[in-house]
Amino acid sequence: MTAVEPATERQPQSAAAPSPFPPIAEYAFLSNCHTGALVAPDGAIDWLCLPRFDSPSVFGSLLDREAGFFRLAPFGINHPTAVVYQPGTNVLETTWKTPNGWIVVRDALTMSPREHEDTITPHTRPPADDDADHMLIRTVECLEGEVEVELVCEPAFDYGRAPAEWALIGDDRHAADATGAGMTIRLQTNLGLGIEENRIRARHVLKAGDRAYCSLSWDDGLVSPQNVEEADSRIDATTRFWRAWLGRARIPDHRFRDPVQRSALTIKGLTYMPTGATVAALTTSLPETPGGERNWDYRYTWIRDTTFTLQALHMLNLDWEADEFMQFVADVEATEDGSLQIMYGIDGRRDLVERQLDHLSGYQGSRPVRVGNGAVGQLQLDVYGEVLETADIWRRTNEMTEGTWRVLRGLVDWVSKNWQLPDSSIWEVRGEVRHYVFSKVMSWVALDRGLRMADELGLESNAAEWRIQRDALHAEIMERGWSERHQSFTQAYGDDALDAAALAIPMVRFLPWNHPRVHGTVRAIARELTSADGELVYRYRHSDGLEGEEGAFSICTFWLAQALTMIGERERAERVFRRMLRHANHVGLYSEEIDPVDGQFLGNFPQAFTHIALINCAAALSGTKPTG
Repeated sequence: MTAVEPATERQPQSAAAPSPFPPIAEYAFLSNCHTGALVAPDGAIDWLCLPRFDSPSVFGSLLDREAGFFRLAPFGINHPTAVVYQPGTNVLETTWKTPNGWIVVRDALTMSPREHEDTITPHTRPPADDDADHMLIRTVECLEGEVEVELVCEPAFDYGRAPAEWALIGDDRHAADATGAGMTIRLQTNLGLGIEENRIRARHVLKAGDRAYCSLSWDDGLVSPQNVEEADSRIDATTRFWRAWLGRARIPDHRFRDPVQRSALTIKGLTYMPTGATVAALTTSLPETPGGERNWDYRYTWIRDTTFTLQALHMLNLDWEADEFMQFVADVEATEDGSLQIMYGIDGRRDLVERQLDHLSGYQGSRPVRVGNGAVGQLQLDVYGEVLETADIWRRTNEMTEGTWRVLRGLVDWVSKNWQLPDSSIWEVRGEVRHYVFSKVMSWVALDRGLRMADELGLESNAAEWRIQRDALHAEIMERGWSERHQSFTQAYGDDALDAAALAIPMVRFLPWNHPRVHGTVRAIARELTSADGELVYRYRHSDGLEGEEGAFSICTFWLAQALTMIGERERAERVFRRMLRHANHVGLYSEEIDPVDGQFLGNFPQAFTHIALINCAAALSGTKPTG
């Protein structure tokens, strides 16, 4: 639902004066598996980075209302009648009712059969049959009556630091190039264009049956559709791509089918096709605490996500995507001492230096705006378990090569020698390092899966030493990571504080689901880390050294529903899961966190990990057999 605005803000206005920040939950998501866009409820593209997910923004109004936008909508009307995805796609359809008529707008970052080598975002993986066109296409059709449509395009390159310089192309005023920060993009349309300083505009009255289009291209030669039929053809090809891709997925015919399909499309949409990497989210610096400092850049690949991502992909029978993701992980470069970083760039790069963009106001004044991520330098022991668990799942349907095993064996050896170290935990705490229980559990997973693969495949290994270290670590966790007072595993050794990450302990088979300590942990977290109604889960409740309080974590809430299912508390599990389904936005998307009081979305959006957890939880509730 669109928030009701004060009467003083409801006067007809041009998008040349962008409205206040829309709630995060009111955005929709477009993708071409190279980059993504967010579409605001008023029809403006408020976020688009070119040509990749992690490139500087060209439209950045999401983080500063002066940082660029691109609107195609009825003049003076800001609230649409309906916003939906075309079924089975990431193609958006927005219907508008105006005083004099109806129009429908279709938006897509387009895909089509591959015709040539991609020089814009080169591939390191074998390219698929379909690939990105490197263009955004928007079409509009008048369904009834007549409607005055407005196009306003105001790029601001390099995160808003370089206003566009526009130049009309040709004599018919239907194309123009915008240049800034060493980049040129082309706007093509069948509407007459006019330049107004750093923006370009068009206004035209459409009558019933009339159609118009506009496209933004950053492709080689700035290739663009020359008419509305070509624009429609590219959107139709994109629709076929998404439906053909979804058609390969194995989605059981159960009552959770629709949210699982939307989650699958979202995860695919957050996958960087040239390398197989998956970004954690489309955005940077959407706040976990409104107005606060918990603003991070999530446009990278977190190694911690690999296990749950691969489980979800295999559950859906998407083995190609699973293999691509595993190959990306196998290709990443270890550090000088043989350890892994916790995250990498979507091209595999290690250098993700964090810096602040002080010229941007931040979403609703939440500063600083950050690009890069300083957590890249942290030690997080859990990543080794996640990589080895991923490899153990992957090798069930793929051949283990000598080179891949050499990499994996080196990681297990590293864990065997270093699991005693303190670290920063799965949650990337930016304070003192500690002996986090989940980190130790995942270190145990690394040793256990390394042993399993070596034994079952007859691979050369240091199995005797790995076994000694694995068993010693298991005993230590059982002794030092358990709270008799809470009857639960804790966040860290020597501390009774709880951590929702402990819900994943049986998911990685450290203990079976029927073990008394698993039941105790699930019930303690359900009792002590949930919102007042007991149905949204915080990851922890104690101070972590940063100002402000977090919302409830969406992934942890899905984990709780899955865990309750597995320990036999199905009624409560269904209640928690259905509550989370109601928290999806109008097009089925989730952010990282939810404010338990008012349901406001918090954190970066859309969040891949949340949608992965939804798929795995739905599988548990529906009785679909998980991988592993």
